[in-house]
Amino acid sequence: MQRLQTRAQFQAVLAGATVARTAHFALHRCALDLASSAQPLFASDDVWLGAMVPKRWARRAVTRNAIKRQIYAVSAAPGVVLPRAAHVVRLRSGFDRKEFVSASSDKLKAAVRAELQQLLERAARPAPSPRERSERERSPRPAISPGSPGSPGSSAPSAPSAPSSSSS
Repeated sequence: MQRLQTRAQFQAVLAGATVARTAHFALHRCALDLASSAQPLFASDDVWLGAMVPKRWARRAVTRNAIKRQIYAVSAAPGVVLPRAAHVVRLRSGFDRKEFVSASSDKLKAAVRAELQQLLERAARPAPSPRERSERERSPRPAISPGSPGSPGSSAPSAPSAPSSSSS
């Protein structure tokens, strides 16, 4: 497994699709295109991984570094199989500082690890085919009947308007 290092690599992956999300993390994936230019972004056909933990969501450097270490440790675990592509795991919301008081507690690390395992499991599931997606989008939704309150054209009585006062 290779690690993303340059800004261009991170930007290329973040421009790709978001393949999985959890409450705190998002996983982005970009296919490797080794033959596209003279100087490819990704030198080898391998799994590439980067971690983005912004200060906005983890204010303390100790916390950011602990989360990054968990990202790399969980993704390198023997049971995790990522496809040959470039991936970025991005922290998309902060962990509650009231629940995780210490910047680098075992409780925080366990919560991060559990959520990262869930994220990688979701990413490993095959994506729904375009046919399954279109069927899901076409599923019947409850329609608002014309006579229900709040719908346009409803026959529900409206509130009386206050008479306007004008002096002559």
